[in-house]
Amino acid sequence: MTLWDGSFPFYPGTNACFPFDTTWAIIASVFLSALVTSIIILPGIRGKGRLFWLLRVVTSLFIGAVVLTIQFTRDWESGWVTANTSYKSFSRAVVNADIGLHIGLAGVNITLVGNPVHQVNETIDYNEHFAWSFDADYDRSYSEGLEKGLPSPILYVAEKFTTQSPCNMHRQYRISSRYASITLWMALCTWLISILLFSMPILLYGGYMLLLTAVLMLFSLLFFVTVRNIPKCPILFGPASLKTDYGRSFWLTLTTGLLCLLLGLSVIVLNSVHPQKLKLVFNLDEGKREEVDGWDKSHLPAESSSSEQDILMVSLGELCEVTATKL
Repeated sequence: MTLWDGSFPFYPGTNACFPFDTTWAIIASVFLSALVTSIIILPGIRGKGRLFWLLRVVTSLFIGAVVLTIQFTRDWESGWVTANTSYKSFSRAVVNADIGLHIGLAGVNITLVGNPVHQVNETIDYNEHFAWSFDADYDRSYSEGLEKGLPSPILYVAEKFTTQSPCNMHRQYRISSRYASITLWMALCTWLISILLFSMPILLYGGYMLLLTAVLMLFSLLFFVTVRNIPKCPILFGPASLKTDYGRSFWLTLTTGLLCLLLGLSVIVLNSVHPQKLKLVFNLDEGKREEVDGWDKSHLPAESSSSEQDILMVSLGELCEVTATKL
């Protein structure tokens, strides 16, 4: 799609393009709203437990946002190459452009940006997505790209991932991406359960669920890494070769998984070695102390006044005199 007017130069008619991914916008809005709400109610928390509470909220929201967002990112594996390449089929025009390949769990994105952007009387700035998710047909998307008349470099890279390609990369990437996606959905569920357990509070089992979240995230990476073991077809543009490496989503998933692993182990170890420190982190000591103090005060007898004490002493004295007279 072109940069200036949002239209496709070879497509019939003009189609508007949205300036950003609405899925990411919805996820960011939900988690930012939860964060703002937590900050608003923060002054109502007394004592030093306020800092621990804010830290727990920010960490939990960060983990949940990452686990949900990486399902829809398209940079688990990325690569760029700059090359002189033919621009259109049945044309001798050669352009200098940056060609990018970005692989996600739902498909591939192929970008083509000219150096400079305006060449051969056209604006060369494309970003095309070819999906292989559960409800998508990759070969059909590729056929539609042929009908639209996409530039030759985009079609050349997209052809490497078709089911008819001898490279056999489509099957490997699609299977590994599906298993990674399913594992991440399970990690999202265990994260929600851990939040519920920590709020009840059942700290030990919350730590177990957080540890399970970390294991699931690391397994999702393992599923995606297996595709790197297959031999890949070279993607050549003359002497230049397009090679990919792990992208930001991959490293973000690894970092978040290790964070969950560290937090889960910390909760389990503290619960066994220093349970009072763990209760302090979750603001349980102060509340329990207030409940105990209130219970003690409600069950202790009320202090008698000075007049009541004098009357009691006088009565006891008279009782002693009467007893002595009788004897």
